[in-house]
Amino acid sequence: MSFSATFPSPINVCSKTSTGFCYSLASWPSMAANLIPSVKSSLAASKSPFLRHNLPMQSSISRAVLSKAQFSGVSARAATEKSIYDFTVKDIDGKDVSLNKFKGKVLLIVNVASRCGLTTANYSELSHLYEKYKAQGLEILAFPCNQFGGQEPGSNPEIKQFACSRFKAEFPIFDKVDVNGPNTAPVYQFLKSSAGGFLGDLIKWNFEKFLVDKNGKVVERYPPTTSPFQIEKDIQKLVAA
Repeated sequence: MSFSATFPSPINVCSKTSTGFCYSLASWPSMAANLIPSVKSSLAASKSPFLRHNLPMQSSISRAVLSKAQFSGVSARAATEKSIYDFTVKDIDGKDVSLNKFKGKVLLIVNVASRCGLTTANYSELSHLYEKYKAQGLEILAFPCNQFGGQEPGSNPEIKQFACSRFKAEFPIFDKVDVNGPNTAPVYQFLKSSAGGFLGDLIKWNFEKFLVDKNGKVVERYPPTTSPFQIEKDIQKLVAA
């Protein structure tokens, strides 16, 4: 059975003009072929929001197998020797920012977009969490990305105006980046190699989230349809640690 027969049709939750995503088995880690039967069973039994939104579901079993295999690789071992503090990025105004400035903070890192069906809920909930936990050591780092349905087409000033005026976003917003492909930003190479997801290290859509502890290590990765409010308990544990 081909891979395409096992999974839902291309994503359409965010845009009617979205081209979706469809990956061949060749783009997966070699162990993926052995997971297809169990993945099919998991999909058939699941009532996850992933299926309702036509997004690939992250089976907890398959995810654990893939993550374990990836962490045994050379790239994963190299990633674990680094932390998020080793990277310098550009902010939305084009200024260099060393992520070392967030040392000792809990970080929620999100690839954002202004024209996605997930935009309003995510920006609103992210702003709420930031206001609630900032004093306890939470920082939310937003990285605009235009790789998913062309849903972040604006300039940096336009993105900043949108986030700050419409959603009153006070958390840091950075320069627009690629999160997949040959021009992937180094910080996202680190994030993905530290926490491989169900599609290997590919970011699947807008608003995928990485939770980073106070030591600069990735501790969890959440799919796009996981709302920020669903992550609140994990954030609480880390800020209290």
